Order: sequence, then C-alpha cells, then structure tokens
Amino acid sequence: MSATSASATSASTSVRPTTAPPSHDTSAEVLRPHAEHAFAAELSALAAQDDRPRPARWKLSPWAVATYLLGGTLPDGTVITPKYVGPRRIVEVAVTTLATDRALLLLGVPGTAKTWVSEHLAAAVSGDSTLLVQGTAGTPEEAIRYGWNYAQLLAHGPSRDALVPSPVMRAMAEGMTARVEELTRIPADVQDTLITILSEKTLPVPELGQEVQAVRGFNLIATANDRDRGVNDLSSALRRRFNTVVLPLPESADAEVDIVTRRVEQIGRSLDLPAAPDGIEEIRRVVTVFRELRDGITADGRTKVKSPSGTLSTAEAISVVTNGLALSTHFGDGVLRPGDVAAGILGAVVRDPAADKVIWQEYLETVVRERAGWTDFYRVCREVSA
Repeated sequence: MSATSASATSASTSVRPTTAPPSHDTSAEVLRPHAEHAFAAELSALAAQDDRPRPARWKLSPWAVATYLLGGTLPDGTVITPKYVGPRRIVEVAVTTLATDRALLLLGVPGTAKTWVSEHLAAAVSGDSTLLVQGTAGTPEEAIRYGWNYAQLLAHGPSRDALVPSPVMRAMAEGMTARVEELTRIPADVQDTLITILSEKTLPVPELGQEVQAVRGFNLIATANDRDRGVNDLSSALRRRFNTVVLPLPESADAEVDIVTRRVEQIGRSLDLPAAPDGIEEIRRVVTVFRELRDGITADGRTKVKSPSGTLSTAEAISVVTNGLALSTHFGDGVLRPGDVAAGILGAVVRDPAADKVIWQEYLETVVRERAGWTDFYRVCREVSA
C-alpha cells in the first residue's frame, strides 16, 4: 500500500463524528422518522429471510431492496407495504445501478416521489438515509467535499481533527449511499465537484496531502427536475457519470388515488389525525381535478381545458388532502367534505393571480358545474374563488 493510500485509509477511519446518545427515547415524538426507523420492522423481516447474494456492505440483496420499495408478502406472511407505486422495471433498474459503480440520477417533474424513492433506496441499501446534501442556489462546495473547524484550524493548522467531512465523504469512507437532493439547483461549478468523486472514486484533500478513497459499497443517488425556476443544467461531463432513471407521473387515476390515500394515512398518523374512511370520494375528486388540469383534457376525453402554470403534482394533491383532513378534524365533524379541500385546490391551481384565475374559473364553469354529483364541490369552489 502506498503512503498516500495508507494516509487516506487513516483519514477515512476518522471522518464519522461521534454523537452522544439522547437522554431519553424520543422516537415516538419525532414528526417524520427517517425511513430506516419508520419501517424498521419491514427491513428487519426482509433481512431475516433474504438468502440472496448481497453486494459489499449492502444490508439487503437487490431483490429484497426492490421488494421493500414495491411491496409484497414474505414466505412467513409478513406484509411489506409499497413505498413506490409505479412500473416495477423502473425500480429494478435503479437498484441495479446502485449495485454497479455508476451513480443514480432520479429525474422527473416535481412531485413524482424522487426524494421519497431516494430516501427508501438509501435506507434499504445502507440502513442509513441521512447522508444527505440538500441542493439550493447557495449550496457551497464544502457541502459536497469537506469543510474545516476554524477554531481547530487557526489553533493547530490543517489536520484530520480540524477537517469536517461532508455526507459524501463519510459515505465514501464507510461504503454507504450518499444522497444529493435537487442537484440542478446547485450552482454549476459546485455540481462539477462530483466529477472526480464519481469517476475516480477519490476525494483529494490537498491541504493534508491526502485523499479519501471510496470503499466498496459506496454510491450516490441524486435527484433533479427541469421544471422549476432556478435550474442549472448538468454539464455533459457530469451527466455521463450517472445512470438516469426517469420517474413518471402515475399512469392512471386509480394509481394516483392509491398513492395519495396511502401517504395521507401515513402523514395523518404522525399528526394524530383520525382516519377518514369516507374521504376516498374527496381524494378521487382532488386527483381528478389535478389530472384534468395537468393533462389539458377531461377524463372522458371530450373537453379540452387550459393548463395552469403550476405542476399540480401528486405531492401537492397529498398536501391538499392532508390539510383538508386537518380542517375536518379540528373545525368540522371529522368527515372529509368538499369545503375542506376547496381552498387547498384553489391555492395549488392559482399560482399566477391573473392567468391562472381565469383558467380556474373557466374549468369550474365548463367542467365542474356540469358534472353529476359535483354540485356541492362547485358551490364551495365558487365561494372560495370569489
């Protein structure tokens, strides 16, 4: 082993900071547990019955990872709930990519569950979804490479003790899965920091004359979309380092209703909201409105409608229904009704107060008013839109 490699190995073993254990168990108080905690029982059951080959440092085999995301029933009767509702092949390609030396780019319009899928992939593969870099317009290079403890740096100069590892550096050193969310929101020059990491599997630390070399098991998942403002296109050099998997919008209304229902139930439990067994009608109504405005045509294919400026994604539908459930719980009779979701739909549709409001009014008058069984919904939407 060369001196450089030896020093890199030494540096690698010291990059994960230690933290004191909490003074009491707060797992029941966490508003949104990480995937590896929220679904710990399912991950444990899969690991116990998973007898297939596992790549180095993976907690589960690729087959078990795909089963964890897509759902199924294990031989002992354990039910694995679906985390992603969509084409199985998409998940299989994503999982297979992580088993190679190619990084994974999850691409799609906002609201196609890119972040959700990346979190669950990291949880199933590495048992830790927290090695995360959140991309923004202000994300610095240090967030991807490393930073410094300036008190230590000024007192003692550059040293391993003064180095503050990024989540990516920690993942490289320990053979785990790192995540970079909203990659296209990061400035282009900072994005390209990943090129050496992904091509050479090495992160130089020139201040120390060392490098951190990725160990087996390391990989990276990035998410990106090209629909929001403030997007920085990936350079061709960086894009070549990824295998790209495009996550589509749900193929059918039934699939989207299923997704919204599952997520609203999960979020509702974390907020101590009661189940809404009679809410499926309103969920289907929200999904129908969003799909028709998104597609520019009604579900029966007979009437063309204008599409507003917003994305009207599945994630927004989940938010509208969750807020409606909270309204019905705290200010209603606990039954999800049209009046509980109307204001949320208006807020999601009318992003541009001028153009979108006209589109919404036309949709109400030409589609909603004429639809059988939607009289109450039409009335309350007119009221909140006035």
